[in-house]
Amino acid sequence: MTATNRTPDAQNAPVLLDVSEGVATITLNRPDAMNSLDVATKVLLREVVQQVAEDPAVRCVLLTGTGRAFCTGQDLKEHVQLLHNGGSEALFSTVDEHYNPIVTALAGMAKPVVAAVNGVAAGAGASLAFACDLRLVADTAGFNLAFANVGLSCDTGASYHLPLLVGRAKALELLYLPRTVPAAEALELGMATSVHPADELAGAARALAVRLAAGPTVALGSIRRSVGYAAGHTFEEAVAFESSMMQLTGATEDHRAAVDAFVAKQKPAFQGR
Repeated sequence: MTATNRTPDAQNAPVLLDVSEGVATITLNRPDAMNSLDVATKVLLREVVQQVAEDPAVRCVLLTGTGRAFCTGQDLKEHVQLLHNGGSEALFSTVDEHYNPIVTALAGMAKPVVAAVNGVAAGAGASLAFACDLRLVADTAGFNLAFANVGLSCDTGASYHLPLLVGRAKALELLYLPRTVPAAEALELGMATSVHPADELAGAARALAVRLAAGPTVALGSIRRSVGYAAGHTFEEAVAFESSMMQLTGATEDHRAAVDAFVAKQKPAFQGR
């Protein structure tokens, strides 16, 4: 697929979407606010993530930010205004109305999701990156689980994804004692998949996303679903789920084409179905 679809198309929108070559690139676009998440941004991000999750033309999702931050989580300026104006209900309903639907769609879609962490990822911004399958990180970027610094618990799936990446003890340390974990350390801990010079990050992330988008989408989505399912189920339940995913992928056109290509000693061309 070579056509490009941009929605929303306004360059000053807080969330930008570009769909080309099977890749949906979602860009957080509030650089002056470090890509922090106010209500308008959260509403649009929720809509865009849910849209690409359901779009069969999208075979891989790439999440990134503009400017010097990936995402610094909740917009605290808006948060303070709501707090002082008696809007405490809106402050905490946002978890159920915005953060949980966003991260559920991001983590649950049956297609690969890549984060290009171009700058600091803090609070819910770090949580969003952890919900992605792979995190390509600029050498100038870092992660900060900043929730406790503002007297709040963690959200946006941090309690689930962070321990899977770094283990329970290290996850609690990073949540109890927030600090910015630089890219090199993030790679050692397993928070980053790879680290790249800042000016090469976008190209490397795009190349990876295009490669994944050209793959057997149903198979990759089924692998993603199987790994996610196994994290919360017994071994017996996990292998039973694997069996159902093998039946699903075994019936795909991509599987049949790949087998025929193998016999013919050719490289398969996957169509994502």
